This record gives sequence, structure tokens and C-alpha cells, in this order.
Amino acid sequence: MPILEHIGELRKRLIAVLFVFVIGLVIGVVVAKPAYDFLMSREPLNGLPLHTFSLWDGIGIYMKFAMVIALVLTLPFTFFQIWAFVKPGLGGQEQKATLKYIPFTVIMFVIGLAFSYFVVFPMAYYFTTEVARQLNLIETYGVIQYLTFMFNIIIPISLLFELPIVIMFLTKLRILNPLLLKKKRRIAYFVMVLTGTLITPPDVISDIMVAVPLIILYEFSVFLSSRVYRKQLEQQAKWEEEFSS
Repeated sequence: MPILEHIGELRKRLIAVLFVFVIGLVIGVVVAKPAYDFLMSREPLNGLPLHTFSLWDGIGIYMKFAMVIALVLTLPFTFFQIWAFVKPGLGGQEQKATLKYIPFTVIMFVIGLAFSYFVVFPMAYYFTTEVARQLNLIETYGVIQYLTFMFNIIIPISLLFELPIVIMFLTKLRILNPLLLKKKRRIAYFVMVLTGTLITPPDVISDIMVAVPLIILYEFSVFLSSRVYRKQLEQQAKWEEEFSS
């Protein structure tokens, strides 16, 4: 298609994603209270009271939870729309193969949520509160500040857990390949370590506990990319053999 028709097609996909996101936002507002009660009843809060410093804090809480829930609900549909946008450029086997990736986006996102909430967030919370206690500070936390602190940790890590799926998808489209990923390994390691340093307390143990799983995640992505790339080479060799014969 001409470039303007491609832009028009992309616009339709974006509108569809936005529409689903709005529906997810409505659902998120409905279930925000149960989700809030669940998080407030668990560690590491330990019964520490949270305060509001603005009349808008309650609305802000609902919207933060609604946004996160909408993101989770919209993510697979967003990947489906991306797949549908590039589908005309794929062969029949490639269309079936890439469509199988979409359910795994939800699985990897949930795994990322669990890892960031149960591992990374408690480390960051205990470190910051311990520093406050050593300085003899009275801990008075606003609920908005607490939730912002939590979401700023768990959302980026959860999105990073989509890396294997994204790399497999781009490899299938022949945009990436394992050779390029291995060549850029040092840069990737640096980004993973930097990410682990930025979202965790400034101590070596916490940095390692976050950076190492992210590096393993990257290597797992390279492994999956290698499998996809190997099958592509086998199919290409088979096609060349049939063509030459």
C-alpha cells in the first residue's frame, strides 16, 4: 500500500487499542478497591498507617490502580494489533507462529509483576525505611507517594519481562537475529545493570539480585532468537534446494 494508507491503517489500530484501554480503565475503576485492599494487607507495609495530604488522593489511588489494570488487560490486544498490522507482510507459517506469541505476553507480564512485587519492591522498601529510622525520622508516608514508589518499580520490571517475546517476534520478522544480539551483548548487559541500579537501593546485594535475573532474561531471549533463526535458515535451505532441483 502507499505510505498514506499504511498510516491510515496504523491509525485504525491505535484507535482500537485506545478503545480497549478505555474499557480496561472502566474495569480497573470497578476492581481498584479490592486490589487496593489486597496490597495494603500484605508485607512490607506491616500495618504502617498511610496518610492523605490532598482531597484528590483518593481519586488518584483509584486512577493509578485503574491504569495498571487497564495496562494488563490491554497488553495482549496491543500485541495482537501489532501482529495484525504486519500480518500482510508475513507468510502463512509466519502468521501462525507469531500469533502464538500473544498469550505468552500476559504470562511474562504476570511473572514480571510477581518478581518485582515480591522480590524487588520489598528490598527497596526495607532499605529506604531503614535509612529513615537510622536518621531518627518519624515515618509518615502519604498513600500516593507509597503507591507511586511501588508502581515506579514494578511496572518497568514487568515490561522488561516482555523482552523474550518481543525479541522472538522481531526475529521472526527478520528485523533481529541472534548474531546481532550476541554482538551487542556488552551494551545489553550495561543497560540491565544500569536498570537494576536505578530501581533498587544503592547497595551491591540488591543491585545484583535484580541485574542478574535481567541478564538471564536477555540470554534466554538470545536462546529463543537462535531457535527461531535456526528454523528460518533450515526453511531457507530447504527452499533453495527445491528451487535448484
